[in-house]
Amino acid sequence: MILLLKLILAHLIGDFGLQFKKWVDHKREYGLRSGYLYGHVVIHAVVTLMLLWPEISKDLFYLWIPLIILITHFIIDAGKLVLRKNTDSQSFERNTFYEQILFFADQSFHLLVIFGIWFWIDKEASVLISMLFTQYNLLLLLCIFMLTQPAAITIKILIAGWLPENESKEKKTLANAGKLIGILERLFVFGFVVSGNWSGIGFLLAAKSVFRFGDLKEKEGIKLTEYILIGTLLSFGLAMLVSLLFMKLQGFVE
Repeated sequence: MILLLKLILAHLIGDFGLQFKKWVDHKREYGLRSGYLYGHVVIHAVVTLMLLWPEISKDLFYLWIPLIILITHFIIDAGKLVLRKNTDSQSFERNTFYEQILFFADQSFHLLVIFGIWFWIDKEASVLISMLFTQYNLLLLLCIFMLTQPAAITIKILIAGWLPENESKEKKTLANAGKLIGILERLFVFGFVVSGNWSGIGFLLAAKSVFRFGDLKEKEGIKLTEYILIGTLLSFGLAMLVSLLFMKLQGFVE
């Protein structure tokens, strides 16, 4: 397990602690011709080498790890820079979305490499991984996933017929902000219920009401108020229902 922790720490230091905005901007402008790209991957290899020095001093086989990190990190980052060139002619919204996809894909591939190295070298990795995929953890993951996109789509379909006509073409709000707020509030409710902090739900509902009050007062639309209230109550109710089902079922899977 210590090998995995060291590799993740080395990645965080190299990708976030020792990479500066000037480097990122230079790599974005010059791509594969940027010297900072090659310096960046060398830093990753050096940091990995330093953190793994106790293991390397005992077994030179561990020297392969910094080399693998250097090569794979260069391939992943170079691929990201090539793909990023496609965003130059896009709108700001699409450009931002594309950047988000590239960022998470980039980090996911780096972590896959790290977990692959760990699984390859550490004999206990397979045992630890099997311990993660217990019935309890799978049930927890299932409930959390249900409260994200599936719940958002369900609520949207349920209240689609009540959306005020003058709001259906509203473009002044942030893209997908309402859906994201709904997902976050359901996850918070799930956490409050499972941990037994029911009072937190009241605080969350009050906070949302305060922030929404100005919008509703400005719109002066009773239909919009009712639409938002129905959506909020459905969101909270669904989150509490899933939370209670989880608490009921966890006794059968533990």
